[in-house]
Amino acid sequence: MNCARCGTELPANARFCLSCGAPAGGGASPSAPPAPPPTSPTPGANESVKCPACGAPLNPIFGEMVITCDYCGGSVTLGGSGWKEISKHTILAPKLTTAEQALSIVRGVLDQGLMHRNTFEESKVVEQRLSFVPFWILPVSASTSYVYTDVAVSVGSTVGTIAAAELLGAALGGRRGGGYIPIPIPMGSPVNASRQDTVTGSYEYPVVAVKSMSAYQPKNYEFALSERTFFDRKVVPQGAPVLNGDLGPDAAEHSARSFVMQLQSEEAHRRHHMVSQLQTNVEVAEGELLHVPVWYIALERKGVRSMILIDAHAGRFISTVT
Repeated sequence: MNCARCGTELPANARFCLSCGAPAGGGASPSAPPAPPPTSPTPGANESVKCPACGAPLNPIFGEMVITCDYCGGSVTLGGSGWKEISKHTILAPKLTTAEQALSIVRGVLDQGLMHRNTFEESKVVEQRLSFVPFWILPVSASTSYVYTDVAVSVGSTVGTIAAAELLGAALGGRRGGGYIPIPIPMGSPVNASRQDTVTGSYEYPVVAVKSMSAYQPKNYEFALSERTFFDRKVVPQGAPVLNGDLGPDAAEHSARSFVMQLQSEEAHRRHHMVSQLQTNVEVAEGELLHVPVWYIALERKGVRSMILIDAHAGRFISTVT
């Protein structure tokens, strides 16, 4: 639809013109000054909340905790003290704006290797949609200390003991002219093969802010955060929904801690085998809200349906969920 005042093309669910500020149904632009959001009662399903940036009404749906203004892109989140303005709200502009562009990435992912040729051609595309998904981006620093067994030292100690037994056995056997079966003989104090090490890491960890999309949570994927800009509705293609969230910042921080602790543990096990006594300290700083353009491509092959996620900004494969 178009603005009745200036003719600007608007998203289908817009309530205000993105250019002149007039209500989408026509008439004069809102004259009320920006008002801060209420901080006491929790709004119900139909209760209006004011955008903290422009004063336009926000109409949250029951269960939503993160709301983006249709007019200016300002956002608020519901915390323990009520609605609070999100201090930093950014967006990644899409570079893959058509389904054909996204499908070309999917084809390249599926048809890799000799054994997987024609996998894409044998699949049926049952769904394809571009959505701007909210993620909490949380700066996380972590340090993991752990104990591991140095296999080389342990094996070397055992080999040395056996070698000493061989020498002793050879001497004794040589005198009697008979064979000798070597038996490992402890030669002094045993060697302690336990070692300590530390893994440190810094992350800007993305936590999807929509609970129903938790199955699509990236595990170890990094968005091109250096290319993000402050939220601007103008970069959103017509018809692409900008989703609100129902996961608050406190829950996102808890999730980020768990995910980062898992990554730290995996890194420790990657470096060494026989790891034990892991202890991880995690610090999480205040995050920001980032809307990421994501293509969701649902394919069906031989009765199995899978969803493939493509980063529409970087043109990269994120993950597959079956």
